[in-house]
Amino acid sequence: MDNAIIQVQDLVKVFGGKVPVRALDGLDLTVERGGVYGLLGPNGAGKTTLIRVLATLLEPDRGRVRVAGIDVRHHPEQVRARIGLAGQYAAVDDHLTGRENVEMVGRLYGLPRRQARRQAVEVLERIGLTQVAGRPVRTYSGGMRRRLDLAASLVGRPQVLFMDEPTAGLDPASRRELWALVSDLVEGGTTVLLTTQYLEEADQLADRIAVIHHGRVVSDGTGDQLKDRVGGTVLELTVPEADRAQTLQALRTLRTDGGADDRHPGRIVVPAPHGAATLAEALRRLHAAGVTPEDVALHKPTLDDVFLALTGQLATTPSGNGHDPHGGGDRRGQHQHERATR
Repeated sequence: MDNAIIQVQDLVKVFGGKVPVRALDGLDLTVERGGVYGLLGPNGAGKTTLIRVLATLLEPDRGRVRVAGIDVRHHPEQVRARIGLAGQYAAVDDHLTGRENVEMVGRLYGLPRRQARRQAVEVLERIGLTQVAGRPVRTYSGGMRRRLDLAASLVGRPQVLFMDEPTAGLDPASRRELWALVSDLVEGGTTVLLTTQYLEEADQLADRIAVIHHGRVVSDGTGDQLKDRVGGTVLELTVPEADRAQTLQALRTLRTDGGADDRHPGRIVVPAPHGAATLAEALRRLHAAGVTPEDVALHKPTLDDVFLALTGQLATTPSGNGHDPHGGGDRRGQHQHERATR
């Protein structure tokens, strides 16, 4: 595709050991220029491994991978000059000031000292850290550190920015601040590839979303397209734990497109192809069974429903140190070192 900035074909990555693990198993992906492309998937799906291959931190075992039109295996230095990487943890030096951190990364990009200083000032202003740029990073809050990490990723003016669960562990206010910054970056022409387990984040930011499971893309499209593939309407019920088994029994013969799903903690989800008619029938059956729901809702499928339907797993809220076990943690610091020394 002429407009593609990332092209991945039949990508395979195997980690050795007594029992080899195929972290990526023939993965195909195309990302067009501009906008935000979201990668969703459970822990171990291969999201971080994919990011590390794209960022030249891992060599693929098989497949064709091009970023900004450049083959990552044959010309990794050229790829590094065109990308930025912000990971799950803010890879900044606590003993340096914010400005010194960003200037240092600019120098690792190969920028002359004066240009690195000038671009550091520009990105710090863009990220909203100008007033604290002269302070040691050890005095920064978690949200400020994450924004500084993003500033460092942008100092080289990358065409593509990889963000590997960048808001994991942030409070809701800091997360929304970072969302606003990502939107500003896209308006400025940067293409963002974002991995996340926050379904709200993918819905809010991503123009297109790919769901990765067992090292492959199992579905992709806009958020609305993915929801449409799950089905029309779903009925969601919350019942007392003591009534859960009786509720499932009562709904088992309900005429829907599928059975009741009780894998969601504290709730039961049932396809409702006939909308209000399905709701009325479900309530009639529950009344006959002597069950009174604590809450009942009829709604369109959410990304949570998509995630469950495609992977058979519930979406989880990542902890501050959660990461893809096949891909390892944040390696931007190593990436910068490799960029400077190769």
